[in-house]
Amino acid sequence: MAAAENAPSATEYILHHLTFLSNKAPQGIVDFSVINYDTVFFSVLLAVVFGGSFYLAARTATAGVPGKFQNFVEMMVEFVDNQVRDSFHGTSKLIAPLALTIFCWVFLFNFMDLVPVDLLPAVARGIGLERLKVVPSTDLNATFALSLTVFILIVYYSLRMKGMVGFISELTLQPFNTKNVFAQALLVPVNFILESVTFLARPVSLSLRLFGNLYAGEMIFLLLALLTLSSGFGGLTTVGGWLGLLAQMILGLAWAIFHILVITLQAFIFMVLTIVYLSMAHEHH
Repeated sequence: MAAAENAPSATEYILHHLTFLSNKAPQGIVDFSVINYDTVFFSVLLAVVFGGSFYLAARTATAGVPGKFQNFVEMMVEFVDNQVRDSFHGTSKLIAPLALTIFCWVFLFNFMDLVPVDLLPAVARGIGLERLKVVPSTDLNATFALSLTVFILIVYYSLRMKGMVGFISELTLQPFNTKNVFAQALLVPVNFILESVTFLARPVSLSLRLFGNLYAGEMIFLLLALLTLSSGFGGLTTVGGWLGLLAQMILGLAWAIFHILVITLQAFIFMVLTIVYLSMAHEHH
């Protein structure tokens, strides 16, 4: 009875799991002084896991019969390389490694959503941390950081390949173009507005698509976890509690299997759009 009385409500449970471990509460919508320690920690940890494992595979690679892990790494590299060859028509030593890094890193971000929602937060409470969010891609700071990095590369390669004049021409002479100089001058502001919206929408769409899909997936896992909250079903001391546990296991397993497709697809989309955008930056219209 005491456990049921002290158990958090559904709203408190969800809000607790959606709150980051930060240095301070944000003041307003945008506050650059806020640091989400859990996002930084898991982002760096997963980067080390990805980079370290691929580095180890490269150091231990053999020309003979490859081991399972070497075979997996080679398969990943070949898969990404094929995507780059199909979508990128320029010449660059950066695009393929960048695409491989984005796909693997974002996939690892998303894969953390399959970890039971109460497992790592419980470990965090054991060492004195009040809360912990373990999925970096459910943090807009992380998804926007990735997309803005890609956006900076788009601008860089656009200026490098086309020059300032060519880059500005793309923003002002398309999509409406005419041989009449006076009419074209009148169309420049319209073209600039239309092209600027399209151009600036790229980092926004990249970040929000990844964030929205993973945030929704996390919410579904939290809602499934509510089925066994002692405040709602009396814990495992009642028939309702056991039925809630059974329903949670069945529904959680079904959603986790489907979510594997979602997290893989979102990493793939982020990678492919990055390749396409950088390919467009290399091309002259």
